[in-house]
Amino acid sequence: MGIHDGHREKMRQRFLKGGLENFADHEALELLLYYAIPRRDTNPIAHALMERYGSLSAVLAAPADDLKKVEGIGESAAVLLKLVPQLTQKARLAEAERVLNSSDRAGAYLLDLFSGQTHEVVYVLCLDRKGKLITHKRLGEGGISSAGLDIRKLVECAILSSASAVILAHNHPSGIALPSNDDFAATDRAREALKNIDVQLADHIIVADGDFVSLADSGYLT
Repeated sequence: MGIHDGHREKMRQRFLKGGLENFADHEALELLLYYAIPRRDTNPIAHALMERYGSLSAVLAAPADDLKKVEGIGESAAVLLKLVPQLTQKARLAEAERVLNSSDRAGAYLLDLFSGQTHEVVYVLCLDRKGKLITHKRLGEGGISSAGLDIRKLVECAILSSASAVILAHNHPSGIALPSNDDFAATDRAREALKNIDVQLADHIIVADGDFVSLADSGYLT
C-alpha cells in the first residue's frame, strides 16, 4: 500500500457514505483528482487550483491549457476537470423539458445550454409544430456582433431537421442581456431568410449572467 492509499480510501468511503455535502471545495477536487493522478498527493494540487482560480466553479470552467499551468495537472487531469461539468450539463439537458413553446421554457433550457461559456456562442433550436425540440446546433463562436450570423447554416439546419419554427440564441459574456443594434439586425436577417423556406423565427433569446431576454416577449417579432 502506498503512502497516500490509506487517506484516499478514507476519503472515498466518506464520499460513499455521505456524498459531497460535508466536503470543502478543495477536498472535492482532491477526491476527483485521485482518478487522474494515481501516485501523488492531490491535496496541494487541489489547493493550488483553488488559489489560482478562486472558486470551484471557476476551476471547472477554466480552459484545459490553462489548467495544465498548475503544477501536477497533466493532460489526463485537465481532461477530467473539463469532462465532469460538461457531462453533468449533458445529463441535465437530456432530462430537461423538451417542449419549448414559451419563452420561460426556452430560456430555462438555454441557461443550461450556455452554462460555463466564457465567450460568445450562437445556437439555433429547431422545433416541430407543437414546439417540441427536434435538435439544437451550434452555429458558430464569436457571437452575432463580432463574427456575424451564418445564415446559410441557420437555413440548412432548419431544412435538414424539417423544423416548423426555430429559436435563435446567443450569449453576452459581458453579463448584460439587453439586445444590441447588431442583435436586432441579425434577427431581421434570420427572420427574412427563414420566411423564404416557410419556417417561423419563433424567438431570438439572449442569455447573460443567469438571465435571458426574449425578443418575442418584447414584441419585436410581432
